[in-house]
Amino acid sequence: MERIDRILGHRSFVECLGKNQAAEADRCFCRHDMAHFLDVARIGMILNLKERQGIEEEIIYAAGLLHDIGKHLQYSQGIPHEQAGARLAAPILQDCGFSGDDADGIVKAILAHRDDASASAPGLTGILYRADKASRACFACPAEKDCNWKGSRKNLTIKF
Repeated sequence: MERIDRILGHRSFVECLGKNQAAEADRCFCRHDMAHFLDVARIGMILNLKERQGIEEEIIYAAGLLHDIGKHLQYSQGIPHEQAGARLAAPILQDCGFSGDDADGIVKAILAHRDDASASAPGLTGILYRADKASRACFACPAEKDCNWKGSRKNLTIKF
């Protein structure tokens, strides 16, 4: 996964990861960090296999790693993080060797990863949405009772 290794070492990706970490240092709820990014990517791979979608591994990992990199801009500037993330992801993807169609598909999925209409969408958009939501271990979270996620959205059992 050569292109994924490039993302992991990309200056902008590393910078955004650090800014997310600093912005969420005192956050008691789920964080938008490397553990979350990898959980989303790995659950995305499980969904890809279970649903027999045939999406390339590097595409799923790139979407998982980049989908929340703009979270710090939501905190500091009020920009919805899916919009900030898509804007930040595009040049990273280009620098890391993703073609126009692949990069466009990843950016589109990032933009839609908070849209409930993506829940049943086919392809990368649906996989990213479902993996992101399934990645939260609400059943083991000490802040679960104070979380603003509706009860029906909380992951109170292990699914993946």
